[in-house]
Amino acid sequence: MKREIPEVSLLKFIKHSVEILKNPLPFHNKNFNLKGDIFKLNVGFNSKIYFCRDAAFAQYVLQKNQRNYVKSKIQTEDLVKYVGEGLLTSEGEKWKKQRKMMQPAFHKKQLENLLSGMQETIVSEYEKIEANTTIDVFPILNDLAFQTVVKSLFTKAANANDMERLQYITEANQRMLVRELRQPYLGWWFKISGTLDKYMKLSNEARTILKRIVEERKLSGNHYGDLLDMLLETRYEDGSGMSEEQLIDEILIIFTAGHETTSNSLTFTCQLLAKHPEWQDKIYEEFQSLGGDQADLMTRIATSKVCQQVLEESMRLYPPAYFIDRVNIETDHFNNMEFKPGCNLLFSVYEMHRHPKLWVNPEAFSPERFSEGSRQFSAQYFPFGAGPRKCIGNNFAMFEMIIAVTELVKTYKILPEFETIGITPLITLKPKNAFLKFEQRN
Repeated sequence: MKREIPEVSLLKFIKHSVEILKNPLPFHNKNFNLKGDIFKLNVGFNSKIYFCRDAAFAQYVLQKNQRNYVKSKIQTEDLVKYVGEGLLTSEGEKWKKQRKMMQPAFHKKQLENLLSGMQETIVSEYEKIEANTTIDVFPILNDLAFQTVVKSLFTKAANANDMERLQYITEANQRMLVRELRQPYLGWWFKISGTLDKYMKLSNEARTILKRIVEERKLSGNHYGDLLDMLLETRYEDGSGMSEEQLIDEILIIFTAGHETTSNSLTFTCQLLAKHPEWQDKIYEEFQSLGGDQADLMTRIATSKVCQQVLEESMRLYPPAYFIDRVNIETDHFNNMEFKPGCNLLFSVYEMHRHPKLWVNPEAFSPERFSEGSRQFSAQYFPFGAGPRKCIGNNFAMFEMIIAVTELVKTYKILPEFETIGITPLITLKPKNAFLKFEQRN
């Protein structure tokens, strides 16, 4: 028997539009609790969005029947304006071709060459920490994640002014995209007021900076073994390399996706560790038992099980990519529900990661639940997405975060200077009021 999907009216959407603009998650949660694990939200002009926290349906769409689904226009059109058509935003044959070409650059063996540079950058950024003083840790971790991506991509090729400008543009464009997505009714105004033009000029400025860096690398003849070298050396099946435009698109996406999600995750992890100091001690003891600074870096990262558990649990509670969007190409059915072609599906990773039917004590911070790794939860745990489009940089991110958390905990004890962990859901789930105090570890 065909199952009707409950609907939330346009009137209700408009009534709550101000709070949705600030933080849509409580509105989503209320409707999930009232309507069930899937509901459709009427957002006007015969336009509906299907919100879902059914993990089995997510797995079906992302893995089992992924060929019938593409990313929504949020990524294939709206985001493309700012970062171009790279791995994150492309579809079909173009995506397949890019994924196959770029995969080797993100293989664990290749990433091993970047680890000492990562560690050096992280240690250098931690010099900004003022001990025994209350500080907002997010700006430090945001710079750390950005600099780690920069050094992994360019080694020493980029100057500080360029990088500062690229970081500003990346973050400004994200804020603008959020305004476009949350206030679609102002689209006409963004165009005629020149607001969009202003941000398009910023995107062009970023591309100009990157083109200059790439040209300088090609002319120098130097080889650093960094991500830029790997991307310049990769070849399609016909033996040709990436065009300059495509290379710039991919670099812009690595910047956007690579630093934002990591800085968010690291901040939430620090806040959780501040509230649960026993896990700081466990990470510190593990670091010592693995040989401390004398151990081979790759070996230590691969065997830092406690640190990995803490990070996995942190990403369960606060997934940086807190929603996944898809649109079906042909009519599809799941659990007696029918989805006509072109349905906008929005899977709430945040809700799935806290679903009481999927997790024991879902609101509690319990890293021990990942003592056997995260694979046992693969049907309900999607911090890096799932299926063929799972994040290509997941190993890069985990290596970086394990180094960052270990370096912090081996040097400092982290104390909370906040009451509750606050969130700002933008394109990614961002922290707010991450005030901490760092005491030197004896």
